[in-house]
Amino acid sequence: MAKGNEFPAEWRTFNDRETGAMVRQLTDYKGHSHHFYFTNSGWYEGGRKLLFGSDRENCTNLFSLNIEDGAILQVTDLPPGTEVGFLSASINPLRPECYYWAGRTLWAVDLKTLKERPLYERSEGFRGSITSVTADGRYVCTGTWQEVVPTELNQGYVGFRETWKARPLSRVLKVPVEGGEAEVVHEERYWIGHVNTSPTRPELLTFCHEGPWDLVDQRIWGLNLETREVWPIRPTRPGERVGHEFWLSDGERVGYHGTTPEGPIFGVIRWDGTGVVEFTIPPGSTHLHCRDLDLIVGDGSSRDPYLLLWRFREGRLEGPRRLVWHRSSFHIQQTHVHPRFTEDAKGVVYTSDHRGYGNVYLVEVPDFEELSEHIYL
Repeated sequence: MAKGNEFPAEWRTFNDRETGAMVRQLTDYKGHSHHFYFTNSGWYEGGRKLLFGSDRENCTNLFSLNIEDGAILQVTDLPPGTEVGFLSASINPLRPECYYWAGRTLWAVDLKTLKERPLYERSEGFRGSITSVTADGRYVCTGTWQEVVPTELNQGYVGFRETWKARPLSRVLKVPVEGGEAEVVHEERYWIGHVNTSPTRPELLTFCHEGPWDLVDQRIWGLNLETREVWPIRPTRPGERVGHEFWLSDGERVGYHGTTPEGPIFGVIRWDGTGVVEFTIPPGSTHLHCRDLDLIVGDGSSRDPYLLLWRFREGRLEGPRRLVWHRSSFHIQQTHVHPRFTEDAKGVVYTSDHRGYGNVYLVEVPDFEELSEHIYL
């Protein structure tokens, strides 16, 4: 296999056996395939193509799927053994370019020519985290942190608590996509992760203090790239834990989930800490996503393996309703479900390994009233 090679469609379409929803399995290969982490969209060319990572012929590479005919294009050609994580890749909103870590290097790949170029090389002994592009398309923002203890975070969070406890030196970086010197816009001795840029405000991003949610001092932080100001967005009070934050499509509000002394919650808050809207939800889902608070999707769990939908109407949350019986194992990060609405909110892309290997799926979202209420196991 080589960069630029094209492969026929692997997809098949079926109705979910429990809900009747129309599902299209987009990939089918005897190796794990997955879409991007749920905070980053993998769609480009107006939603006609989707990027995904896939393990094929003993290598992990980036591929593009044409949603009109299912044809697959190989985008990168990395040698076996390359340390790469396409879960953390991101797409420029204004130019056909994708950014990803391979080894210690942050790369840009042109999605039309497939030409690659290095943008930044992180220091020896540092790990890289998720990438995210500013709304004006000028910078890739990401985080790096010093690996002070051996970790296997994508294979069962090995070293997760130990890394948090060690308080590694961490940095938030702003890397010009045109090339040039990267800037450290924030640095501290606390484990930093999940750097996410606002999709509409080029000066704003969020990052988190990584670690066990019940032990971190404060999870969700805001950062102004112009002033370097840093502030807590959703203060964490005693007995509370929140996380898996993401931007809504307006680029003004941030969604999250967690627990309070009253029980599990889903919440939305403005970047400046105002306009808090929180709802009590049943326990279970580990990732939730929405575009505008109209519909919310959750991933259930390995014990309760369903995609679930909630609907926000007249100030209250309705649901959940069952969308898909995904049956994924959550065994490694590549097989976490990580559901994300499509850009038009008419579908949800997710990953499942219920047939043995992780594959990428796309389910159509039917009318909320057509779906049955979820009965928790």
